[in-house]
Amino acid sequence: MATAQLTISSKTYSAWSLRGWLMCRLAGLEIRELPAPNNASTRAELLLLSPSVLVPRLTHGEVSVWDTLAIAEYLNETFPEAHMLPTDKAARALCRAISGEIHSGFSNLRSALPMNLKVRHKTFPVFPGARPDIERIEAIWEDCLARYGGPFLFGAEPTIADAMYAPVTRRFITYAVGLRPACQAYCDTIDQWPPMQEWLAAAREEPEELEELEVEF
Repeated sequence: MATAQLTISSKTYSAWSLRGWLMCRLAGLEIRELPAPNNASTRAELLLLSPSVLVPRLTHGEVSVWDTLAIAEYLNETFPEAHMLPTDKAARALCRAISGEIHSGFSNLRSALPMNLKVRHKTFPVFPGARPDIERIEAIWEDCLARYGGPFLFGAEPTIADAMYAPVTRRFITYAVGLRPACQAYCDTIDQWPPMQEWLAAAREEPEELEELEVEF
C-alpha cells in the first residue's frame, strides 16, 4: 500500500486536523504527519498543499483530498473492512447526517468555545448564543446513545460520527460545560479513547509559541 501523508495544523488548536487524524486511525491507515505552515508568510505554501486553505489534507498514492468528510468517505471506500460507518442502512444514513451537521454548522459554538487542549477551566461564562448549539448537540448524542446503546454514538465501536464530534467533547471538557449525564458519559468515553489519548499527549508536547492557524470558521 502506498505511503500516506496527512498535512495537519496545531494539535492544540485545530479541531479539523484532529478529525482527519482520527479518520485515519479508524481506517487503520499508517500515515506520516506533515505540519502545515502556521503563519501568514508561509500561507502561500499551504495554498499549494490545499486549494481551500484548509487542513487536514490526505495524500494517499496519487489521491489528494482535503475536506474532512471527503477524507472520511475516501477512507471508508478504500478500507471497507474498517467499518467506519455502521452496517445498518438506516444507521449509516443517520451517521452521515449528523456528521454533515457538525461539518457545516454550530458556528456560535465554534466561536464561543474555541478548541484549546492546553487549558481547562473550572468555570466559564458561555455566550448565550452558543446555548442552542449545545442543546442541539446534546439532543443528537442522547438520541444516538439511546438508539444504539453506546458507549459510542452508534454502539460498541467508534465510527466517522465519533471522529467528527470528538473535538466538541474536548470543548465541553475544556470550558466546563454542564451536560446531561448521558452526554457527560459520552465525553468521558471519547476522552479515554486511545487515539484521543495519543493526540492529547502530543498536544501537551507541542511548543507553546506555535501559532493557531485560522481554519475554524
